[in-house]
Amino acid sequence: PGPAAAMASPAASPDSSHEGPASAPAGSPTSDSENLSPDELELLAKLEEQNRLLEADSKSMRSMNGSRRNSGSSLVSSSSASSNLSHLEEDTWILWGRIVNEWDEWRKKKEKLLKELIRKGIPHHFRAIVWQLLSSATELPVKQQYSELLKMSSPCEKLIRRDIARTYPEHEFFKGQDSLGQEVLFNVMKAYSLVDREVGYCQGSAFIVGLLLMQMPEEEAFCVFVRLMQEYRLRELFKPSMAELGLCIYQFEFLLQEQLPELNVHFRSQSFLTSMYASSWFLTLFLTTFPLPVATRVFDIFMYEGLEIVFRVGLALLQLNQAELVQLDMEGYFQKVIPHQFDSCPDKLILRAFQVKYNPKKMKRLEKEYAAIKNKEMEEQIEIKRLRTENRLLKQRIETLEKESAALADRLIQVLQSFLSPFFPVFPPFLPPPP
Repeated sequence: PGPAAAMASPAASPDSSHEGPASAPAGSPTSDSENLSPDELELLAKLEEQNRLLEADSKSMRSMNGSRRNSGSSLVSSSSASSNLSHLEEDTWILWGRIVNEWDEWRKKKEKLLKELIRKGIPHHFRAIVWQLLSSATELPVKQQYSELLKMSSPCEKLIRRDIARTYPEHEFFKGQDSLGQEVLFNVMKAYSLVDREVGYCQGSAFIVGLLLMQMPEEEAFCVFVRLMQEYRLRELFKPSMAELGLCIYQFEFLLQEQLPELNVHFRSQSFLTSMYASSWFLTLFLTTFPLPVATRVFDIFMYEGLEIVFRVGLALLQLNQAELVQLDMEGYFQKVIPHQFDSCPDKLILRAFQVKYNPKKMKRLEKEYAAIKNKEMEEQIEIKRLRTENRLLKQRIETLEKESAALADRLIQVLQSFLSPFFPVFPPFLPPPP
């Protein structure tokens, strides 16, 4: 795909007002940057500078809008920052255009640099094509079936209709029952429920599809969602049993206990279960937790690195809020305070997330532990079911034997009466009738 496709403005962008500037200090490394060349580190430093200028520009504009006492010098500094920013934005635009056009080479030969660039945030005009490339959804055969799927009916249609109005209710693209956003969201969710009847429709998945639709047309959004379900563990999360969600919560609890023991004890003392706050993190990838500009930055990384970023961001959130959480009402804090902490500085959250200790081998061991626990539970349930079945069969056998015994007793009485009646013709039968 050429840069023209990449630069096509989406129908609606979650960060159309402002990308959400970053506040990480220039040159702050993330986990893999120490392996980059000097030229690549210089490029990342430029991006850090762009983020810093974005934040300065944003603060300056807020100051100008909120006060009538701005001096001429502040206007000059703002103009200077904007000028520097425009040059950096142009550099970024050229860079991502090159990445898109040379995608295979970047994936094979510049993987570390690409990872770092994605962690800095994909420019929103490039997100549509980059997300499709990252998920390998550009040439998915199921795209050809999409229009036919829309002509079919799905048993999930009523459920989908019910939830659509509650998906991004404040976003202009999805406002109103007859809005274009609600119409295309319904189409994609319905089409997926038909290609994957085991999962069908699961509440929460609409937020992911909604974000995709803010970036790209519905056919492309459908293909990317199919790939996310197939290759990013999402299908296992959304299955009716939600077994994968149980595993994620189990793994997250271990990380919490290991890295934030004091907070873990506090949560337990308050009966504040991990599932009560973390389930939505995994099911909606923070799209119902953060404002869209922040959540979209997390989603950029998810598209390249998978569910690991959910564990990292979740732990980073708890680390950054530990002091308050051990003293306050947790549920209210999670709903009112945390969502707006990173509106102007998503890089602070991303940076902390990649400082979280995350050991893939340990997570694999936890996966095996969890599978063993679930297998044991299943074996116990099977044994209980077998014993119940055996008990029911024994009861049926006892009832049958009792009936057979009663029938034999009745037959024996009849035989005795017929045998004794010639000898006692004047006496009534001395044996009582069978019960």
